[in-house]
Amino acid sequence: MSLSWTRHSNDGAARLGTLHTAHGEVPTPTFMPVGTAGTVKAMTADAVRSTGASIVLGNTYHLMLRPTADRVAAMGGLHRMMDWPGPILTDSGGFQVMSLAQLRKLDADGVTFQSHIDGSRHRLTPESSIGIQHQLDATISMAFDECTKFPCTEAEARASMELSMRWAGRSRDAFVARPGYGLFGIVQGSVFEGLRAESAAALTAIDFEGFAIGGLAVGEGQAAMFAVLDFTAPMLPADRARYLMGVGTPDDLLGAVARGIDMFDCVIPTRAGRTGRAYTSRGVFNMRNARFADDGGPLDSSCGCPLCSRHSRAYLHHLFRGGEMLGPMLLTWHNLTYYADLMAGMRHAIADQRLAAHSDIVRARWKFGDLVQ
Repeated sequence: MSLSWTRHSNDGAARLGTLHTAHGEVPTPTFMPVGTAGTVKAMTADAVRSTGASIVLGNTYHLMLRPTADRVAAMGGLHRMMDWPGPILTDSGGFQVMSLAQLRKLDADGVTFQSHIDGSRHRLTPESSIGIQHQLDATISMAFDECTKFPCTEAEARASMELSMRWAGRSRDAFVARPGYGLFGIVQGSVFEGLRAESAAALTAIDFEGFAIGGLAVGEGQAAMFAVLDFTAPMLPADRARYLMGVGTPDDLLGAVARGIDMFDCVIPTRAGRTGRAYTSRGVFNMRNARFADDGGPLDSSCGCPLCSRHSRAYLHHLFRGGEMLGPMLLTWHNLTYYADLMAGMRHAIADQRLAAHSDIVRARWKFGDLVQ
């Protein structure tokens, strides 16, 4: 039996469910910490587990370049290498090829590019991307697609979407079905409703274990992103998981869950943890700010992570001002815990049919922060 998703209840468009995989079950809505190169930055696997995360993300582009897919496979796969027996989703590498690689050349068959690490020449096609993800032993593989630039004309968006749909069919053909494993297709079409509808229909006809919405959080703004979700999410099969790629802030997550999204990933909580930006139930704070130098209280009294339960704001401030590596480690741990708690709170609220009221309360508490969500 392939990977599957079960819906338990709805609260409006919001969905409470469980993703069933070869590496365990994932309650949804869920947030996936980003472990780009086989590690969630500044975190041990045990630390990631303690946050409440049940699935993490790895990246095909980075892992194929270093340490290489062959080496990961020789070490027993990504689960064993990074000590994560739970589910792992790997993106296809398409976004990184477009954003990081040097001298890339796109054609109908795939993309040829130079590594951003050493300039070595590589090529990714739908078949090779799926093959690499198979070597990594990804629980969920992503179809290879072209990441449509933003802004773009409707004609440009159409050409990009149609290429991605051709590649989606080739990705499906290349995927090796195994019990508890799955392949997700990616809906493209920029901000154009008609193109999103064509993409969703094409992917549904191909048939995937889940469906992602790509090409968002690329500069269009939250209002435009939510508008795209409003018309795209209902186009997707109701019995499959829906994944919004590369999103986002806590406010993004509240809004997207209310629009029927089940899965998310984003570098925001880990990147913020390394730069002193703290996400809390009271808002976002800059822990380098001098006002925390003598603050003996916990970062977030409603959080049970090691930072909040054992250390003060003053100590965290001291660590960042002194350049101590423990600061980013502790704050990353906290931020990921906050994100996991945010998702758990939404799951409970959906079960109780009170997501809208719950979200209003969460947002109202953020007003005490000194940074924008």
